[in-house]
Amino acid sequence: MTGELITYYDDATGERTGLTPAEVGDWSAATAELLTAECGLGAGDRVGVLLPPHWQTAAILLGAWSAGLEVSYRGWATAGLSPAGEPLDATFVESRRIGSWLDDVPSARHQFAVGPAAPAGYRDYLTAVRPHLGAAPPDRSVDAQGLAAPGGVTFGEYGDVALGVAASQGIGPGDRLLIDTASTSGEPLMWLLAPLSAGASIVLCANLDPAGLDSRAAAEGVTRVFAASVR
Repeated sequence: MTGELITYYDDATGERTGLTPAEVGDWSAATAELLTAECGLGAGDRVGVLLPPHWQTAAILLGAWSAGLEVSYRGWATAGLSPAGEPLDATFVESRRIGSWLDDVPSARHQFAVGPAAPAGYRDYLTAVRPHLGAAPPDRSVDAQGLAAPGGVTFGEYGDVALGVAASQGIGPGDRLLIDTASTSGEPLMWLLAPLSAGASIVLCANLDPAGLDSRAAAEGVTRVFAASVR
């Protein structure tokens, strides 16, 4: 075991990023402060997230929820964040997809791009959030029922079922899960919240090379594998 809560690989680029529980908390708290103290968002405001499973996506989702914000989420394979007439207060979009999805991403007061070369009208997420690292977590509890609204999902609404999903998959405390992003729809309940709610850690793999699956699982102390190449 590495002591990391979220480990991210991209076999197409060679990236490996590992975050301890404290570091996940730090990035999440920084995102919460970016959205609240800098952007002025408050409880009940709506954040659109159009991103693939990634360690930055995890920080954005956990930060937004911890600040009491409502999240409309779509993975990288599906466009369309918000039904017509339901404005968003902030959006996080994968920079390389913005051009092709521009008509599907409603404009927001605050727009952030994740990935290289943020286009005009978008702020680079990492550049924007880094000054807030070291921020204290939001001093509030999330009232899931009070924040519910059409077209979005609150942390509590996911939390109500995350433990059940973990139990149905046999995920328990101390498990270390290798999750192939090709094996999931991008739904954060499956790749993020169910494992974390059960006390498991995550090895998230994008563009997974099946030939290296066994060696990676051994190196990372993996106890369960959820991969498209595993039947």
